[in-house]
Amino acid sequence: MMENNPLEISNPAGIYDPRDHAYSHVATVTAADLLVFVAGQGGSRTDGVLSDDFRTQVKIVFENIEIALASKGLKMNQIAKLTTLIVDYNEEKHEILIEESTKIWPDLKFPVNTLIPVARLALKGMLIEIDATAVNS
Repeated sequence: MMENNPLEISNPAGIYDPRDHAYSHVATVTAADLLVFVAGQGGSRTDGVLSDDFRTQVKIVFENIEIALASKGLKMNQIAKLTTLIVDYNEEKHEILIEESTKIWPDLKFPVNTLIPVARLALKGMLIEIDATAVNS
């Protein structure tokens, strides 16, 4: 583990380098630290309006996660694990997710992420939902 950092992101040799797809293979968390779980966030703000634009929803999802983490004194670089659900997943949506993720993690130390294509999410018009697990030391 890195000194004074309870979260270590790594990509072991022998497995392909996943950073071009905006995720990492392994997140290691020191057991003595506090874990913060953020429920799946959708692409709407407090007004509940969902844009038809996928990129807009992705940006709002990440903004919502950032707000939730900030409420506990955490930042986006303290996320260890994401689960991403995308409606009607395709390569264009994948590229948008990568582009927006790279803006948040320009050092390419992406959280571990499982991407799951789905037919539908909880609300009509929801195109993406992401939950997060972060660590606070």
